[in-house]
Amino acid sequence: MKLFAHFLLAALLGVAASASFAADEHAQKPAAEAPAKAPKPDPAKGDTVFNATPANSQSCASCHNADGNSAIAANPKLAQQHPEYILKQLQDFKSGKRKSAIMKPMAAALSDEDMRNIAWFVGSKKVKPGFSKDKDTIALGERIFRGGAADRQIPACAGCHSPNGAGIPAQYPRLGGQHADYTVQQLNMFREGGRLNSPVMTGVAAKLSNKEIAAVADYIAGLR
Repeated sequence: MKLFAHFLLAALLGVAASASFAADEHAQKPAAEAPAKAPKPDPAKGDTVFNATPANSQSCASCHNADGNSAIAANPKLAQQHPEYILKQLQDFKSGKRKSAIMKPMAAALSDEDMRNIAWFVGSKKVKPGFSKDKDTIALGERIFRGGAADRQIPACAGCHSPNGAGIPAQYPRLGGQHADYTVQQLNMFREGGRLNSPVMTGVAAKLSNKEIAAVADYIAGLR
């Protein structure tokens, strides 16, 4: 009986020693470092980068205007766009996920901090309203934007981009007031495989005809 008691005591001491060693080992391991937080955006610095003219290149403002309200129909208005969306697009241009012979070298020259600052700078600017031009297609454009086409499983644009085109911050971009020419260009690229950084839009655009694309783009231009 005494022999059994000795064995039991030794076993208990062994377990206690193992637990103590494990606790010491755990205490000695450094805590996992928390991921570094992105620096707070600085719109003032974004203004400087956006309007600066790099050597042998052009500034962002040369295509999009100093306040992000592009006057060229083929170049998008960036003013009042959701900063998170602009940041993602710049990152996609830099990585090549979104193709553009013009934007890739521009984005490649920007640091992550530059991109963030630019996004919050132009996002803080008020967009200048646009207007629809084709009264003959306005009804078709409105029908697609607000109601989609259930028979072809085309969802309403308003479901993601809101009825007035304001979009949903950090999720879906603002469309209201955008140049129709630019919207047509992007919808065609989504449809034809030239732009692949939004599977949802690729699927939607694939079901739209040229007439429908032109109509909805013109309707969007007049939203405010």
